Amino acid sequence: MTAADTRSALPPIGQHRRQLQGVPASPGVARGRWTRIERPPLPAPMRIRPDQQDAEVRRLQDAAAAVAKASTALAGRVHEAGHEGEAEIFAAHAAIAEDPELLDDAARRIRGEATDGIGAIAAAARTVADSLAALDDELLRSRATDVLDVAENIARRLAGFGSADAGLHEAAIVIGRDLPPSLTASLPRDRLLGIALEGSSPTAHAAILARAYGIASVVGVPDLLAVLEAAGSDVELLMDGSTGLVVVDPDPSDLARFAQRDADVRAGRERDAAEATQPAATRDGALVTLLANIGAPSESTDAVRLGAAGVGLFRTEFLFLERSRPPSEDEQAEAYSSVARAFAPHAITIRLLDVGGDKPIPYLQRAPEANPFLGVRALRLARHEPDLFITQLRACYRAAIHGRVKVMAPMVADAADVDILLDLDARARRELVKRGDAIGEMELGVMLEIPSAILVADSYFSRIRFASIGTNDLVQYTLAVDRGNPNLERYRDALHPSVLRLIRYAVEAAARAGIELSVCGEMAGDPVEALALIGLGVRSLSMGPSNLAAVRRAIRGVDLETVSSAALVSQTAVSPAEVRSRFAAITQRGES
Repeated sequence: MTAADTRSALPPIGQHRRQLQGVPASPGVARGRWTRIERPPLPAPMRIRPDQQDAEVRRLQDAAAAVAKASTALAGRVHEAGHEGEAEIFAAHAAIAEDPELLDDAARRIRGEATDGIGAIAAAARTVADSLAALDDELLRSRATDVLDVAENIARRLAGFGSADAGLHEAAIVIGRDLPPSLTASLPRDRLLGIALEGSSPTAHAAILARAYGIASVVGVPDLLAVLEAAGSDVELLMDGSTGLVVVDPDPSDLARFAQRDADVRAGRERDAAEATQPAATRDGALVTLLANIGAPSESTDAVRLGAAGVGLFRTEFLFLERSRPPSEDEQAEAYSSVARAFAPHAITIRLLDVGGDKPIPYLQRAPEANPFLGVRALRLARHEPDLFITQLRACYRAAIHGRVKVMAPMVADAADVDILLDLDARARRELVKRGDAIGEMELGVMLEIPSAILVADSYFSRIRFASIGTNDLVQYTLAVDRGNPNLERYRDALHPSVLRLIRYAVEAAARAGIELSVCGEMAGDPVEALALIGLGVRSLSMGPSNLAAVRRAIRGVDLETVSSAALVSQTAVSPAEVRSRFAAITQRGES
């Protein structure tokens, strides 16, 4: 059916026209009719007799093993398609399907509640998913969908359904309340125009897969399902994954506006790629190194394409979450090596595991804490779980064969924490040497997130090679502001003079010790705030790859003398608003 045929089949223009604002999840513009993909409903759970329970537990275990095998196979197909990071989603699904805690809980329900495997695995998974959904961390909340997805696949095996058919038989925009990752990966991409979801989040695996495959996606669209059910399946949708806007039954002005938006996005991408090789230097010649923050090896491609001169923050939590046991040394070494190879000869900076407290993982078995942001997290876990970090450091040493590797410890408070880091490193290196493994050279550093770490920096900077300021937590701890509390928004500003003074102190301490200093928090990726950092003396900024082009343009439009003078005055400002106004004006002058 042609576009003209589609339009002629629709109700009169404007009959159902609605504009719905969702959350951007994957860039791109999509237009077409919509369909809701729904799997056949599962049969209702049944009660079983005591003499059937052992056999039902064995059926459950067999179904879980089959799902684990299918998930591993799907991970292989996604990996072969060139999406290494996304393949890890389904490797994690295989681990969930084999999770002894999940399966033991389901088995207890079969025996204790006399329910069949379908009801037992659904109830066990719901308990895990509810606990994840209650967490403050958005990334972990979004993983509840993965647990439910795996449990549903196990239940379908028990019901005899086998692998679910994606069911997309003609080109359409797929809508729903949420979309399980395994279903998202199985949708035929030649017919998938876009994805619009009433629920979900940009950090959910459905959105991650959409970005990997270049499919426009919008999530968190209020009333999407009710509006479309009232409009009917013949109504066309228009959606913009960059702004989160969804238009139901678009009129000609909508079509023209979105077409222009699509052209602007394409032109912007071409401009960003063309400028990627330009140096990030001020007009008077001060050179700034721009690095990328990444959370999986698959993000390396975009970062390199957009001109990142290395990785300033490689978050490693993706390897440790959604599984019943920690990743092996070999698994970690391969992940770190792939990034080292992608960026060689530039350096990559691997952050040691930053979990605990607000980011619990099951196999650590840590007690709940009243204030997890001030609790046993990140490097503080090393006292109880040293092998976790020693294994990670061994993997980093092995990855250093393939490129320049730097490793930094998060949540360092003082010189005593540096002692812990150096001891873990020495133990890891000794074990590798004893084994006779080939290793590369590695540089050790710390994240500066706690004010005390900056104020006593002179006591330990001479013993490390670099430091990186994590401004997200630094703002939280300096201003006593919970990052997740919307009622404290007026306090949450990285340009607060107290934060600027701490950053300037860190710059001076790094200069005295002769070590590298960078910033890897959100502040580095904001053009206005990045200019303040440069004015304070920072010469290395690490950010999400999508922010590289805008920050580079902001730097190339200003003079170092101007931003340095503004930063000096801003340290004694009475409010962050005053500072922001000053640097926003400098940014605007540079753009004009």
